[in-house]
Order: sequence, then structure tokens, then C-alpha cells
Amino acid sequence: MLMKINSNEIILVSACLAGVNCMWNGESKPCQEVIDLVKQGKAIPVRPEQLGGLRTPRIPQEIQNGTGKDVLGGKCKVVNKNEEDVTKQFIKGAEEALKIAKLVNAKEFIAKSKSPSCGCGLTYDGTFSGKLIKGDGVAVALLRKNGIGIINEKEYQKR
Repeated sequence: MLMKINSNEIILVSACLAGVNCMWNGESKPCQEVIDLVKQGKAIPVRPEQLGGLRTPRIPQEIQNGTGKDVLGGKCKVVNKNEEDVTKQFIKGAEEALKIAKLVNAKEFIAKSKSPSCGCGLTYDGTFSGKLIKGDGVAVALLRKNGIGIINEKEYQKR
């Protein structure tokens, strides 16, 4: 469900795309088009992992044996590279991102590819080997389930 952004609509964006240093390694993946949306007041940056209580920088995390949809369904978990379970923080962060989306009546989320939270279409497989699998991250799965249109930064740039 991809929508054309109406000039009066607010959308959510992965905070790292807006230039916020919030990725696991304390860096960002700035996307000028997303930064412009935030500067124009058309977008709100969110980082679900931080909303769920994880700090930056943090130990890398991946979904093990499934996707964000599976995490939400209790079928698998999110763990960090030290094998610590961070599933609760990822679910809480996804729920908080959804609350923000509802507060501003956001209809779309520009997601960062491959993230265990904001991954759109592809996420890492849980082995910390760099291998990707088809599926969404936890926050994207919850937003999608609640009718929010999801697009990654590369798709957005092609519009």
C-alpha cells in the first residue's frame, strides 16, 4: 500500500535516514530526501529500538528463525550478538512507533532496509553472517498490520 504524500500529511521515517546517529553502531544513513521532509515539517523521525529502551550504540541484534511478523506472533525472538534476548524491547519500540503514527494520523513509514526493527522486505537471518532473508522487521510488521503504508528509502527516492 504505497501512497503519494499529501502536502498536509505527516509521515514517519526511520530516524537514521533523517541523519540521527541512532543505529546500533552510533551512526546514521542519511537520505537527503528524508532529511528534507523532516525540515519541511512533513515527517517525524522515530527509532523503535530506542523507544523500546535500547541505547545507542548497542550490540548488533537480529531476528532469529523468522521475521518481524513471527516475533509479534511469539514464534521467534530478537537476540543480540551476545545471545541476549531483546524481544521485549523490540516489541515495545514497535508499539510506541505505532502510537506516534496514530497520534499524527500517519499513513506511511519510510523504513531503513535490513534492520531487525525497520527492515522493509529484507532482514538479516539471525546468524550475524550478513545473510539476508525475505521479511520485515518488527516495527514494520506492526505498522503494516495496522494499515500504515511501508516503503524503503530507495523506493522513496525513485518516486
